[in-house]
Amino acid sequence: MTRIIAGAARGARLEVPGVGTRPTSDRVRESLFGALEALSAIDGARVLDLYAGSGALGLEALSRGAASADLVERGRQAAAIVRRNAAVVAKAAGRSAGRVHEGAVHTYLQRAAGPFDLVFTDPPYDLDDAAMTADLVALAPLLSPDAVVVVERARRATPPDFGAAGLELFREKSYGDTTLWWAEPAADEGSSADDQPETESQSR
Repeated sequence: MTRIIAGAARGARLEVPGVGTRPTSDRVRESLFGALEALSAIDGARVLDLYAGSGALGLEALSRGAASADLVERGRQAAAIVRRNAAVVAKAAGRSAGRVHEGAVHTYLQRAAGPFDLVFTDPPYDLDDAAMTADLVALAPLLSPDAVVVVERARRATPPDFGAAGLELFREKSYGDTTLWWAEPAADEGSSADDQPETESQSR
């Protein structure tokens, strides 16, 4: 079990699929959402949670004031758990639940409407680099101009190819064996070429 950390559904307990998913730890979620709130990236945001697992990321965003959340999970058992978790959060927060889409992420991205303001993608560690890049390329047209995309992968993994999707890395942070990469739609020509992504490392 895990829990919603803050917001209208604070303390709501969420089920976690037994196999086939890798839930983001409470510690990483707390740091992630603190940084997102500092950017004013949550309140009123249209959220997309890819490879949702338990749905904890998208549902945490809903609890903290996101306008909507679409949660995509291919595994049948995991998708059923996401639906139950969404109902728990909806009841605790007194608002409508996130929309759960059972199916492959890339297939969903090819038919989704968007736009989305905040995207979480936490793919399986065995997803290869080409598939990760294909996801980002399919995602790019669905983003709002000020969107934030957060990718969670193993620290040892190759960094996502954001450039192939017209995105720019602006922050990177590691927590033990996990790294979060933050990206946004590429700046217009004329932006400062000296801007560099923020890189942080935090060990357990």
